[in-house]
Amino acid sequence: MNKAKLIESVQKSLGGDTSKAHAGHAVEAVIDGIKGGLKKEKAVQLIGFGTFKVAQRKARLGVNPKTGEKIKIKASKTVKFVVGKELKSKL
Repeated sequence: MNKAKLIESVQKSLGGDTSKAHAGHAVEAVIDGIKGGLKKEKAVQLIGFGTFKVAQRKARLGVNPKTGEKIKIKASKTVKFVVGKELKSKL
């Protein structure tokens, strides 16, 4: 599912009187809320769905696939998702 299909699904869930634009704003608001929570608190937990966490990746050596040359990859932050029990049981 992509973002457009998610917006359509939210529009259907909210009812026939909801416009696609309002559903799009709702989806954007949720995404922005998750981004803000990750930036401030480093984790966002949605009971029954799962938890988004900020994780640290260590610096490591990699290989340039074109040349075969070894390169250094810097340490970086990433987001990990841990699925909740309720969602996992429905999969």
